[in-house]
Amino acid sequence: MYLVIGATAHFGRQAVEEMVAAGVSVRALTRTPEQAALPPEVEVVQADLTKPETLPAALVDVEGVFLVLQYGMDVAPLLAAAGQAGVRRLVFLSSGAVVPGAEQQPDVIAQYHRDVESAVEASGFEWTFLRLLFPAINSLTFAMQLQGGDVIRAPYTEAAFSAVHERDVAEVAARILTGGGHAGRAYDLTGPESLTQAQQVRILGEGLGRPLTVEDLAPEPVLEQMSQFMDHEFLAALFALMAQAVGKPAPVNDVIEQITGHPARTYSQWAADHRADFDG
Repeated sequence: MYLVIGATAHFGRQAVEEMVAAGVSVRALTRTPEQAALPPEVEVVQADLTKPETLPAALVDVEGVFLVLQYGMDVAPLLAAAGQAGVRRLVFLSSGAVVPGAEQQPDVIAQYHRDVESAVEASGFEWTFLRLLFPAINSLTFAMQLQGGDVIRAPYTEAAFSAVHERDVAEVAARILTGGGHAGRAYDLTGPESLTQAQQVRILGEGLGRPLTVEDLAPEPVLEQMSQFMDHEFLAALFALMAQAVGKPAPVNDVIEQITGHPARTYSQWAADHRADFDG
């Protein structure tokens, strides 16, 4: 039995679907089972990482865990419960902001994820880390703007990312979790190409059949506005990462192809797969 934590969000949901397709037993942890809408083959259990007493039942007979955490979540109760339950393998979706070997990480995003990695390393599990920096699903933030016109307004439109399709992340996670052979490895996952946000918008427009354009915004007012609804330190770190990505190509590797056997999906493919999100 394999357990997916974060099973109703993009990465977790698609990892569940990959494991169902592979014919393995999969259990999904969620706080709201009635809203999960997962395949019928999936065992859906109600549990909450902030309520340690709910975790043991979710971990019965679990061999491996795919862990997708909300930023800031305390992982200690889960690791303790998983250790007591005899879990053998853990795959953690970490951040590409982590600087390998650095005692002090450069920002709160990297520090949080590295702290989780360190806790997992110390837990005794057979672990693998998947470090992801800018997933393609970040582009879903454009959808609301497109309801009112054909202009995308955003800071750092010339920042370049190697955007990763969430289905590729899910495939990698499912293969490592169920197949093993990657213990003690930390993989940086990238897409197959480096694209600026402006180039992503152009590709998105081609897929939608709309002449989309971009308008570069000053980052400071956007940061101030967003900080009313989200953690300021997290946002400041995210904006700093985007600033660092302006004017230089993003790293690209073939890790996804090595593990899945096929090239990483392009941003154009991601846009096609998500057309309904933008047409609505």
